[in-house]
Amino acid sequence: MNSTSRDLRAGRPRPEIESSWTRSRLSGLHEEGAPAFSHGPVTGEGALARAAAPVLERGRTDLDGSRLALVLADREARVADIRCSDTSFRHALADLGIVPGVRLAEDQVGTNAVGTPLETRQGLIVRGAEHFMTAFHAFTCYGHPVIHPITRRLEGVVNIGGLSKAQHQLFPPLVRRMVRDIEDRLRLDSTQGQQRLLAAFQTAARSPRRAVMVVGQGVVLATPSALALLEPADHAAVQACVEGVRAGADHRLTLSTGRTVALRCTPVEGAEGVLVDIDPERLDRRAPGAADHADGWPLLVVGEPGSGRTTEARRAAGADARTLDATDAVWQGEREWVEEMSALLESDGPAVIIENVQLLAEESTAPAAGCVRSARRRTVLTATPGEHLDGVHAPLVAVCDARRDLVPLRRRRQEIPRLAQSMLAEAAGSGQVRLTADSLRVLAGQPWPGNLAELRRVIELVAGTRAAGDITPSDLPLSHRGAPAPTSPLRQAEREIIVAAIEGAGGNRLKAARALGMSRSTLYNRMRALHIH
Repeated sequence: MNSTSRDLRAGRPRPEIESSWTRSRLSGLHEEGAPAFSHGPVTGEGALARAAAPVLERGRTDLDGSRLALVLADREARVADIRCSDTSFRHALADLGIVPGVRLAEDQVGTNAVGTPLETRQGLIVRGAEHFMTAFHAFTCYGHPVIHPITRRLEGVVNIGGLSKAQHQLFPPLVRRMVRDIEDRLRLDSTQGQQRLLAAFQTAARSPRRAVMVVGQGVVLATPSALALLEPADHAAVQACVEGVRAGADHRLTLSTGRTVALRCTPVEGAEGVLVDIDPERLDRRAPGAADHADGWPLLVVGEPGSGRTTEARRAAGADARTLDATDAVWQGEREWVEEMSALLESDGPAVIIENVQLLAEESTAPAAGCVRSARRRTVLTATPGEHLDGVHAPLVAVCDARRDLVPLRRRRQEIPRLAQSMLAEAAGSGQVRLTADSLRVLAGQPWPGNLAELRRVIELVAGTRAAGDITPSDLPLSHRGAPAPTSPLRQAEREIIVAAIEGAGGNRLKAARALGMSRSTLYNRMRALHIH
């Protein structure tokens, strides 16, 4: 039976069901298709599991003798626990594929009383044919979201289900009571630090116009004024930003809307968290053009591979700029390549970009520097960072009147959510797919050794696997899916210093150890501790 005939047979569906059917179709699902279940590890630990276990067991006891099941799912719609007294009914669920570890998200199995309440953050009963996929038409279920009372974060959903002839009018009050009990237990389980963060937030929120957030210990709270400023992608950017900002310092952040705000971070006493004031009024209090580098020529752009050297050079030089690449000197011959560069720079015309000057041999550096010094055109040079800029290629650096050092992506994690959203819009079209806040947080936590180029490859890969709907962390490539363990700014700085020393030594770890003033064994120990491979 197709969707049209089903709609006519069942009458006009409720608005919340109709909206869910639309989302299901946009996710590429078909009513008659078999559910495409995905499985993952079952998380038996954590605050939700601890709070829900006794409540679910009490509920199972109350339902003893009935063909009903209680299901607990996490915020990703993955089944964490199933309680059912009737063995045959539990086996029937297992035969259908509903077992711990299976994901019942709306974009995977359509309208259901686990994934849809998580999508809408509201309780919902789904009766028989209101399920999008016919495989679930024999069941009537009610699901209600669990909201952490301290963090206001969506933790999961409690679901009760049975055959369609079950007394489903009793489902909502029963599950709501269970959810209240679970939320009460979550409140009692919250740490003293979380309570202090909540108290700090409540104090700050007394001023209705104050845009403020509290971030830390699993708590993310925002006032209405802050929510009015921030898009979903910006929340992950703020969290990534404040982790590396010195307490009491200001930091500038460009939001996904293009607007720039100032963040002031104040530590909350007695808690591992910060109060973040978001000030949209400070963004233009600098001198005009202060954010732009002085337009001195020649210009040297320095950055790691994939950090956007070419993009920055083209932005500075203009769309009509000519480009020479020092990689061509390898097959063309260094002398011939320098002669070609000299002829180009001595003529009139648009700006010239000379890429990858770090590849020039020492004997070619001085002649190339002379050509750049006497150039009649505006010239932009690009290079990777390293000791070569103070050694072999120092003559080229010396002739440049301006220099722009591009910060590696791992050191500007607050920009990753905005960049990822922009790249996704380019790859998949605006509005078709979106990265969830959890996905943006995972992406912001990656080390990104390949910088912008690596981020773009990951986004394009993900965009090619999903036509519509939400991109969750499980949709990311396995290599970029795990959230790295939180690290302190000091450890991050130490890691970057060691990596730079090894790169500067051409991979020679003994030489790098000497440059760092430590023994080779100490260097190896620090590399293991900091996960440097």
